Amino acid sequence: MRLVFVMDPVSTVLVDEDTSFALMLEAQKRGHRVDHCLVQDVSLLDGRPVAQVRQATMKRDPAAPVTLGEWETVDLAEVDVVFIRKDPPFDEPYHWLTLILEHLRGTTLVMNDPRGLRDANEKLYACHFPELMPRTRVDSDRHRIRAFVREIGGKGVIKPVEGHGGEGIFLLSDDDPNFNAHVETVTKGGRRVAMIQSYIPEVRQGDKRILLIGGEVVGAILRVPRQDDLRSNIHVGGTVEHTELSEADQRIVDGVHERLAADGLHFVGLDVIGGKLTEVNVTSPTGIQQMTRLSGKDCEGQVLAWIEKKIEDQ
Repeated sequence: MRLVFVMDPVSTVLVDEDTSFALMLEAQKRGHRVDHCLVQDVSLLDGRPVAQVRQATMKRDPAAPVTLGEWETVDLAEVDVVFIRKDPPFDEPYHWLTLILEHLRGTTLVMNDPRGLRDANEKLYACHFPELMPRTRVDSDRHRIRAFVREIGGKGVIKPVEGHGGEGIFLLSDDDPNFNAHVETVTKGGRRVAMIQSYIPEVRQGDKRILLIGGEVVGAILRVPRQDDLRSNIHVGGTVEHTELSEADQRIVDGVHERLAADGLHFVGLDVIGGKLTEVNVTSPTGIQQMTRLSGKDCEGQVLAWIEKKIEDQ
């Protein structure tokens, strides 16, 4: 099997953290060829997606985790899998990439489906499942936002719909003199919509990341925020613990499966706080190395086994 990973430069790889590196290494262990390229290395030639790729060789060496071979032009319809692992944001080059890869429909397996990626803003996609979420409003008007915060008990969380990695998240309190300033900052003075959700007190105990492959649970970790921060993202100081799924978590997994499958979103990260779905991560879900270390399961192997079977069944 031949896999092409469209991702960030290999110089950014962290051997003990990156999910992309772990998946590439696992594919190599299973005897598959792994190629690397950047978003700008993919183009469309007479209606056929092609890419300038270099074969990647992985090893757990922090100084040189990925070694790249010589440049090669490859017709992407002739490889088995294109794995889109470019970190957010979903910017204009990423948008064009998904439109180019649309031309692979019916030939190469693209993880995740390009159309599904375009349709699935990681904040707004969760709103397809309101029964699984905290109370949520998506709006740009500060008066309506304040009225909503009052309606949900005087406290909420606001975040930009295009944000990632915990950036731009603020706690909103109706009695906070900075309320309007926070709203204006996130909405760019009312020009962009933001997501406002009920404050969930359980966030102090942690934010669960649940990884799915083909609707099946790969694993889960609990990301616990620092005492002085609302956000639990690892790169802003959150710590990681092993966790298991609760009944509420499993209801969320069961509730999103059918829609994810229909949209071709196979490898997905669900963010859950206090049994409530807050985000659906589809562009470049992370956390698999931490899951493997903390659970003792072969999480990377489960993902690659699913891909192998998918290719075999095509």
